[in-house]
Amino acid sequence: MQFLSRFQPYALGLLRIFAALSFISHGTQKLFGFPAAPSWGLPSAMSLPWTAGVIEIVGGALVLVGFFTRPAAFVLSGLMAVAYWMAHGSKGFYPLLNGGEAAMLFCFIFLYIATAGPGAFALDSRKN
Repeated sequence: MQFLSRFQPYALGLLRIFAALSFISHGTQKLFGFPAAPSWGLPSAMSLPWTAGVIEIVGGALVLVGFFTRPAAFVLSGLMAVAYWMAHGSKGFYPLLNGGEAAMLFCFIFLYIATAGPGAFALDSRKN
């Protein structure tokens, strides 16, 4: 299926955009209670969950538009690795059982984007 390789930059760009949109929604949930407030309530300013929400929104927006994509994606990958081990890893080994599937997937999607680049439709890809 070699013929599909010509679509690789577009598939990567779409992965970047849709992962970032989903990721931003986690930040808006934490900070603004949108689309729904988290079960534990909104965090107080400067707390760890509040800081994570800010990073999710700002980093997610950078990845979404493809601006400083690699460093932003690398930071988001690290954020999700820390989130996985702090919130889920202590509840068991398997991500399906400890509730950490999303954190694990975001971690590796953003790590891939950090190494592969932004793909198509990114500000980073524009020619001067």
